[in-house]
Order: sequence, then C-alpha cells, then structure tokens
Amino acid sequence: MDAQSSFASAGVASATPAAGARRGLASRWQVSELITIGIFAAVIKVSSLAIALAGGGMNPVSLVLKNAVFTALLVVLLHKVRVFGTLTLFTLISAVVSLLLMGAGLTLLPAMLLAGLASEALIMSLGGYGRTVPLLLGVGCYDLLSKALALGFSWLMMREQPALMLTSTVMVTVGYVGSLLGLWGGVAFVKELRHAGIVRK
Repeated sequence: MDAQSSFASAGVASATPAAGARRGLASRWQVSELITIGIFAAVIKVSSLAIALAGGGMNPVSLVLKNAVFTALLVVLLHKVRVFGTLTLFTLISAVVSLLLMGAGLTLLPAMLLAGLASEALIMSLGGYGRTVPLLLGVGCYDLLSKALALGFSWLMMREQPALMLTSTVMVTVGYVGSLLGLWGGVAFVKELRHAGIVRK
C-alpha cells in the first residue's frame, strides 16, 4: 500500500510541472484572442483586395481608402488584444493569408516581421498596450517602416529603371496618407466599440 501511495504521489509530482508549463504557454494569448487576430488578418486582407478590385486598380483613391481601412482595423485589433507580440503575429498570419489568396506575400515577410517587432518595442517603451497614444504611434511606425522597407525592396528590383521607382515612391507616399487617415478612423471606431462594450477601456 505504501509503495502504491509513493508511486501515485510521484506521478502527481511529475504531472504538475507539465500542467504549469501549459498554463505558462497559454498565458501569452487566449484562444479567443488568437481567433480574433486570425479573423482581423483575414478581414483586412480581403477588404484591401476588394477595395483594389472595386477601384479598378492602384489609383490614388483606392490606395488611400485601402490603407485607411487597413490602419483603422489594425488600431482596433491592438485595442482588442493588448498583448506584446500581437502585431508580429498579425503580420505572420497576413503573409499566410496573402499566400493563400494571391500566391504572394512571403518575399517581404522578414522585413515586415522586423517592422512589427520594432513597432512593438516602441509601444512598450512608451508605456505599453494599456494606453492609446503608444498604440497609435506603434501602428504609425509599423505603417511607415513596412512601406519604407517595401520601397527599399522595390529599389533593389528596379534601380535601373528610375521611372518605375518614381511611380512606386508616389504610390507609397499616397498610401501612407491613407494610413494617417486610418489612425484617426481607428480612434473613432474604438470609441464606438468601447460604448458598445466590445473593446475594454
């Protein structure tokens, strides 16, 4: 009987660290938060594609609108899931969605992940995810870095064709104007969602 008791207690002791490790791993994101990040990544990608198709291509109006919607929804996401790593995970999922929808998106993935990590480091250095201003600055930094890195990649590909490079620069600049408008739109959305109780204060 004593042998059985000691064996049972040893089994419980060996199972306890595993359970604690599982709780520690799950403390980063809850399942509902992971689902939220995935849904936002898919919605943002599909809405951007729909705006581009409805606008008939990459014209200034569709560029501004597409980037405004992207940034506004990203602001809402970061207010909804206030966990370090959310922006980086969103970038990774967005790349997978782009790969499934358009067969592209992996070329710029390392640069986009770098932009996500740098922006999240900025958010944490300014006070963390509990405040609105650091989140807005982080999203603005993410948009700026990702577009600058994409422009740098375009320069590597088209440096022998200045006219195409100029066109890419103009498109990126117009797109960032939309991103700045999206920051304002995201704040407005968050205020309404707070009144509805969907986003916590």
